[in-house]
Amino acid sequence: MKSKARSATDRMLYAQSGGVTAVINATAAGVIQTARARRIPVYAARNGILGALREELIDTTRETAAAIAALRHTPGGAFGSCRYKLKSLDDNRREYERLIEVFRAHDIRWFLYNGGNDSADTALKISQLGKAMDYDIRCIGVPKTVDNDLMITDCCPGFGSVAKYTAVSTLEASLDVASMADTSTKVFILEVMGRHAGWIAAASGLAGEGPDTPPHIILFPERVFDETAFLDKVKATVERVGWCTVVASEGIRNAQGQFLAEAGTRDAYGHAQLGGVAPVLAALVKEKLGYKYHWALPDYLQRSARHMASKTDADQAYAVGKAAVEYALGGMNAVMPVIVRTSESPYRWKIESAPLDKIANHEKKMPADFLTHDGFGITAAARRYLAPLIRGEAPLPYGRDGLPKYVRLKNAAVAPQLPAFGR
Repeated sequence: MKSKARSATDRMLYAQSGGVTAVINATAAGVIQTARARRIPVYAARNGILGALREELIDTTRETAAAIAALRHTPGGAFGSCRYKLKSLDDNRREYERLIEVFRAHDIRWFLYNGGNDSADTALKISQLGKAMDYDIRCIGVPKTVDNDLMITDCCPGFGSVAKYTAVSTLEASLDVASMADTSTKVFILEVMGRHAGWIAAASGLAGEGPDTPPHIILFPERVFDETAFLDKVKATVERVGWCTVVASEGIRNAQGQFLAEAGTRDAYGHAQLGGVAPVLAALVKEKLGYKYHWALPDYLQRSARHMASKTDADQAYAVGKAAVEYALGGMNAVMPVIVRTSESPYRWKIESAPLDKIANHEKKMPADFLTHDGFGITAAARRYLAPLIRGEAPLPYGRDGLPKYVRLKNAAVAPQLPAFGR
């Protein structure tokens, strides 16, 4: 569909989706500041695509320049996020019709959806609305996921910071364990996010190098969990080093393909809910080896730790937001700004566009040459890939109380123009 001439009333809609990150708001700042420079008003959807369906929109023009700038160092999702996957046009035409009604009512001509794999799928579906429903809407997927599993892009905004948090936490916790190992804990298990791809767990390997430095064992979803091999490795490490640090992805599976920690329930996307692999592993260690253990589950802490953000990650998060606006206003549709590594040493990168249909419903896992032969560690190739992503600090402003000064937006509501959805 040919783009119509721009109108003075045309607006851009931005929404955040899925699990948030330490730097997703930096992307929001990139979007809003770039649009403001082009005199394009930006609305935000409250709680992701649900806000668009419910016509719960936020007028970001009511925010000061200082507030928007402060998003660059504020974690969480400033406008709210959600886990909600649109079905196909044939399966739920009413939802798509509703989106078009909301877009028409508010003169929305550009839609930017900031999320991961499922969000890329949603963005792709919405990008097809123009031709299907005779409405000129341009849709740009904006990358974000701590899982680092989006195709084409070299890395995903949000990952570098959680990788830094994981590597630092592994190092610091291991120093604690080493201090007490003679009379206390022998095995420490850190469980990290990663349902199908072990990128976050791999980042823990940056904490040390060599067989006697932590983490001594990393468990990846890409490798079948072998109980005997795992216990043998734990035992040998404790006997040699005196203690053992294990980092495990939440999504490790047994030979039957079952998650070790599946809880038997499913989330809004239909994914199995995982109940915690660390206590399962800890119980094995206690039962089979008799070692005293401790385990930790950082959970939301790993993706919200803005104080531990990587400068590389924060810069890339802002850059994809800026590029998304430029692509949208340039008439592009059904694309995503992706990160391209142009140099390994020194590390350099740039932003390019990639088609959404090559990203949505695909998943990037750890390459085989990133994992050691025994499957319990990372190779030099993995280190070369991971190390630049955690480099640099992104300082925070602190108040007199010693706490970071994070921004809370007004999030002024836009007056609805339509009947409530579903009535």
